[in-house]
Amino acid sequence: MSMETLWQEDELLAATGGEMRGAVEGPLTGVSIDSRTIGSGDIFVAIIGDNQDGHRYVAQAFKSGAGLAVVSAPDGDMAAAGPLLVVDDTLKAMEAMGIAARARSRARIVAVTGSVGKTSTKEALKLALSRSGKTHGSEASYNNHWGVPLSLARMPQDTEYGVFEVGMNHPGEITPLVKMIRPHVVLITNVAPVHLGFFKSVEEIAEAKAEIFLGVEADGTAVLNRDNEHFELLQTRATEAGIETIYSFGADDAADIRLIDAAYLEDCSTVQADVLGDAIAYKIGMPGRHFVANSLGALGVIKALGADLALGALAFENLHPPKGRGTRQSFFVPGGEIVVIDESYNANPVSMAAGLAVLGDIALKGRGRRIAVLGDMLELGSSARGLHEALAEPIDKAELDLVYACGPEMAHLWEKLPERIKGAYSLTSAELAMSVCDDLEAGDVIMIKGSLGSAMGLVVEAVKDALQRIETQITR
Repeated sequence: MSMETLWQEDELLAATGGEMRGAVEGPLTGVSIDSRTIGSGDIFVAIIGDNQDGHRYVAQAFKSGAGLAVVSAPDGDMAAAGPLLVVDDTLKAMEAMGIAARARSRARIVAVTGSVGKTSTKEALKLALSRSGKTHGSEASYNNHWGVPLSLARMPQDTEYGVFEVGMNHPGEITPLVKMIRPHVVLITNVAPVHLGFFKSVEEIAEAKAEIFLGVEADGTAVLNRDNEHFELLQTRATEAGIETIYSFGADDAADIRLIDAAYLEDCSTVQADVLGDAIAYKIGMPGRHFVANSLGALGVIKALGADLALGALAFENLHPPKGRGTRQSFFVPGGEIVVIDESYNANPVSMAAGLAVLGDIALKGRGRRIAVLGDMLELGSSARGLHEALAEPIDKAELDLVYACGPEMAHLWEKLPERIKGAYSLTSAELAMSVCDDLEAGDVIMIKGSLGSAMGLVVEAVKDALQRIETQITR
């Protein structure tokens, strides 16, 4: 981590209204809420969560190099371990730090939301905007009531471009977050039946996503997906919020950032697009139609922020999926190799269909097979059965050879699948893992996907461990 000072003591006191106890001895260079990832000079904020109380880890944070701890319940052991900033509520203090960091910044800011693709699009924007200036953005999927203020609090004062992800699974969640971010540009990747268990309809989800318009700065811009069925609703809500500049993106002939042509290859995609009258061609370092669609939205953001469009588009070639979101690994086995695609971080009807389409586009070697291992898509409410059954169509379109499934909701899909492609079904991912490992053969390509709560990561690790042992044996 950089040793550049991120926060001065007087700034923290002014932002939080807290009381300093003890002397800070070095520069405060970062902010963290996890004692396991503390860097030298970090400010450790002792958040009280549903399952953990950060106050229990203050001493450990100081041992790991923290320069200051923000606490609401100090005791003698904490005071002996290092300097403390004592506040009434640590989460509210971190929110105040985030608001203060935004207020002192002259950066051009974008906020990204959407039912699907917001994290990968946020990463694409961080990469692209960094070609034009110093860029700061949310890490991982830090997009909720603690992730947004934490990401803001980490923003250096000399940042030129800021990229923040905003998530939600209930109405009203986006409004306070976007009002902290105060973006100049907002991007909604799409609206889809995700978290449907908390809404009466997908239209209600669109209304909740439209809350992002409420925090846009004066003369701001909204970038919206014209191919999405809720485009007109979102366009109306943006206008009602006072946003005069609205860019649309997609394959629709009326889109401002319009897809002209694309080639969907095994490990990348190539794109030709028209950006408000400017022709541009570029390559994306990840395969899939969904990444191409979201790249168009990212181009609209780059244009709206006044950054270099050509340099930004060129940067997409270096875009790679984060863990659990499409990462690929090949293992050598007798007779060839097996490719494992890890999509275990999350799943919903749209991302499932997209992942299955990518699997279907992969060219096989030898007698290899396309194999999908699927776990439940969660938070779909009363629509869960129908949405799981509907996956039979993209599975058929992808011409898969084998499907494995686990979870009570995936049982509905399992009943719809033809017998010839049924691998095995189990109630849990742990039970399914061994069946999958035993059935793999040289040339196979296997994609493992499910909502995080379905624990498909267990299958990923079991498959990788088994294949790693085989690879080790044959390469000795």
